[in-house]
Amino acid sequence: MEKSNNDMKDLQPLFPELHLTRPIIIAGPCSIESEEQTLSTAKELAKNGIKIFRGGIWKPRTSPGGFEGIREIGLPWLKKVKEETGLLISTEVANKTHVELALDAGVDMVWIGARTSANPFAMQEIADALKDSGKDLPVLVKNPVNPDLDLWIGALKRIYNAGLRRLGAIHRGFSTYGKHLYRNLPHWHIPIELQRRYPNLPLFCDPSHISGKRELIASVSQQALDMNFDGLIIESHCNPDAAWSDKNQQVSPDVLNVIINNLVVRDETSSTESLQSLRQQIDRINDELLELLAKRMRVTCEIGLYKKEHKMPVIQQNRYNDLMERLVKNGEELGMSAEFIRNILVAIHEESVRQQLEIVNGNNGKI
Repeated sequence: MEKSNNDMKDLQPLFPELHLTRPIIIAGPCSIESEEQTLSTAKELAKNGIKIFRGGIWKPRTSPGGFEGIREIGLPWLKKVKEETGLLISTEVANKTHVELALDAGVDMVWIGARTSANPFAMQEIADALKDSGKDLPVLVKNPVNPDLDLWIGALKRIYNAGLRRLGAIHRGFSTYGKHLYRNLPHWHIPIELQRRYPNLPLFCDPSHISGKRELIASVSQQALDMNFDGLIIESHCNPDAAWSDKNQQVSPDVLNVIINNLVVRDETSSTESLQSLRQQIDRINDELLELLAKRMRVTCEIGLYKKEHKMPVIQQNRYNDLMERLVKNGEELGMSAEFIRNILVAIHEESVRQQLEIVNGNNGKI
């Protein structure tokens, strides 16, 4: 493990003019779609005390043909948000042209998305454009799509080396293959290590992109605060179900207000852990257990395919008996009852057999 670095120690506050306390909340729609939708959302957010508005206008999509944002047509709408509500305005940039257009429109902050931060050439182009502008504004860099801490740090350093000192990082989770509880896996140890190496670097969480579904946003937000994140960037839309992009992970301003008001900000000087904090730990562990079980079942399916190809029986009784004996013994040594371990292993084995039988019989899930 690397020691904490001495560079980036001269970072400046992101929004000194706002005198914000933790957590800093940045909110707004995934994509701004019309002047009416943009202003309606912004006014509701401002009414609820939000100070920084986010609105995507350039949206990199995985496949061509999808909605790729309203583009620079939306910049005057962002400007109008600032004029009518007093909110600071921000948007995502992915190249030199985006930077120039956004800054010309008076954008107060920019962020750089996960696909862009994974590309050193694109990051350098953005860094150069920001340097050439001569403007001092906050820049937030999302983690790359893949779980590569060094690539994330490299992206941040390119902006830092361009002379900008109002710099922050956004943890939005990491892309993966297959079905998971989250849209993008949190891999919390990665932002925590970033935080350890650069304790002066403000760290935000994007629970919308980690969750992929609005019902998980509150719990992910709380997890981030429990890990001492500085703020949250959350997607909020005046009519989430009608959103043109990522509607499942957006919440209305009123729902966002409820989420924020129910967040618990831990007292760092507290000597004992509250019951609520312990429950949050249980929630995280439960999520991790589900991810591990899903991973185990994927391996189970690979074994099922192998058995099918080699005409092997699904149930290997001797291996199951040996596994049960070993794990029950290990569980008892860890302070758990033999009955409890057996019940868990029986349930896991039954689900494994069910999935392997589906593969071997090729009956589309009907045993």
